[in-house]
Amino acid sequence: MPKTTVHLLRHGEVHNPDRILYGRIPGYGLSELGFDMAQRAGEHFTAQRESGAKLVRLVASPLLRAQQTAEPTSQALDLPIHTDERVIEAGNRFEGLSRVASKLREPRYWSYVVNPFKPSWGEPYREQVSRMRAAMDEHRKAALAEAGDGAQVVIVSHQLPIWVTRRASQRQPLWHDPRQRECTLTSITSFEFEGDQLVNLVYNEPNADLLAGAANIPGA
Repeated sequence: MPKTTVHLLRHGEVHNPDRILYGRIPGYGLSELGFDMAQRAGEHFTAQRESGAKLVRLVASPLLRAQQTAEPTSQALDLPIHTDERVIEAGNRFEGLSRVASKLREPRYWSYVVNPFKPSWGEPYREQVSRMRAAMDEHRKAALAEAGDGAQVVIVSHQLPIWVTRRASQRQPLWHDPRQRECTLTSITSFEFEGDQLVNLVYNEPNADLLAGAANIPGA
């Protein structure tokens, strides 16, 4: 059976001095450090191609931070960016707020947190997995048709959709502690397929040395 790989790349650090949970709010672009992270991600994939990887398709969420993260990879690999709404950030009722934890003391927000397993404060986890897997399958099949066995796709997305897609693939519960997500800025979660069957999952942090100085809001 033909082999394909889908690399889910999280975007880089965002310029967000007020620490807003920005979600799908337009206009939140990368910080200076975020651009450095994106550049290094492009260099990582360039090295992979030089080592023989068939990186033939590049996809990104429509949000600015994802598009900016994809740009250096697009230039390095000479690939157009396919914008796909299905890999966008999760919807969140706390979007636009800062210091979200403190808001939970206010009764008007209590209805948002009655069911952490769904979750009740935003887009259901299962819906995120469904749209992500649909996008992954469509783009890897397009890459396979174009380049044959070994074709690989890079999809620039966001922490929560990537993380719940990984958990679903590993048959783990989708509910979780956001502080325990293994999906740092510009991390790469790679899904390896034989035919339509997932056979391996690999996690990589090409910018591990930059993370200590990065601002990071769970779910952003």
